[in-house]
Amino acid sequence: MNQNYGTILVVDDNPAILTAVRICLSKVFERIVTLSTTDSILPTIQREHVDVVLLDMNFSMGVNSGQEGMVWLSAIHRRHPDIPVVLATAYADVRLAVRGLKNGAADFVTKPWDNDELIRVLKDAIDRTKEVSTLDEVEKTHVRKVVDKCHGNMSKAAELLGITRQTLYKKYQP
Repeated sequence: MNQNYGTILVVDDNPAILTAVRICLSKVFERIVTLSTTDSILPTIQREHVDVVLLDMNFSMGVNSGQEGMVWLSAIHRRHPDIPVVLATAYADVRLAVRGLKNGAADFVTKPWDNDELIRVLKDAIDRTKEVSTLDEVEKTHVRKVVDKCHGNMSKAAELLGITRQTLYKKYQP
């Protein structure tokens, strides 16, 4: 636990959860910012340098659909795509977890959580954002995106990339 993981923003409407997270993560994060409502998520991220967000999925009493969490995941991801968001819910729902991951969540934890598992998930989410890709990997990814954008039309993709079709074929590996 020697490595410092910066600032975490925890958003949950349950004060007991916020207290538990503060205790659990106090030796891992330099700063723990907690919010009990969603209305100041974006201003807080704008004001603070946030390394990861732990976001509850449900904020209205009696509503367990996770829709509120999805809305806020999308809003955070749209404005701050570089900040990983880990979703948390007391209602373990595989479909909801998959939907969250497809919508850009870094990971998903269920409450009550295992402290060591929560710490691992949060550290992994941050560490993945710090991984550096090789120039070759970045180029291959970009080439695939351009070919996909051109619906497989290699001539059009080569033209957009400013290279010959022969060079594109060498670089393109689906």
